[in-house]
Amino acid sequence: MNRTYVIGVAGGTASGKTTIVQMIKEYFGDGMELVGHDCYYKAHDDMPFQEREKLNYDHPASFDTERMIQDVKALKAGRVIQRPVYDYSAHNRARDTVTVYPRRILMLEGILILEPEALRDLMDLKIFVDTDADERLMRRITRDTAERGRSVESVLRQYRTTVKPMHEQFVEPSKKYADLIIPRGGRNTVAIAILKNYLKKILDGEETE
Repeated sequence: MNRTYVIGVAGGTASGKTTIVQMIKEYFGDGMELVGHDCYYKAHDDMPFQEREKLNYDHPASFDTERMIQDVKALKAGRVIQRPVYDYSAHNRARDTVTVYPRRILMLEGILILEPEALRDLMDLKIFVDTDADERLMRRITRDTAERGRSVESVLRQYRTTVKPMHEQFVEPSKKYADLIIPRGGRNTVAIAILKNYLKKILDGEETE
């Protein structure tokens, strides 16, 4: 098996990261695997739901990044991993895991994926998806109410108290580590087409230094 090429895709909440990653994944199919940082939220089994709901999920300390680093290293070494699963409606890690196999291209996605240096050091390409804050908030309200069982009030409260402050403190500064910045998320079809072409060359063995 050829060397695994690792790509990190970061950006603010609802910036279009997942949309871009899914478009790339659909294009390349089995040649690519996706691992989300959100899957590695820490478990809080000893904490009641009301308390878990109040936790700050946008701070680097809320993630078990060390486990993710070990899993990425394992995939790069050609080993299979058991990726954790996070239940957004319960604000806790699920008991199930997902089997993930090594692939030629591994995409890592999450708001803080570029923040930890040890994780950045495993990446060959670092991408930041840059989308207007108002647009991101509207998308988050739509997503969290439809897909994650949240109320509009709870989404706005979380945005004011943790999402926005953490974005300004941790997410936005991580943009300086990006090799490629994609404005407007999934709507930027030109940037996505260029990225697809670049990755196709890697899969075809035409990677350049």
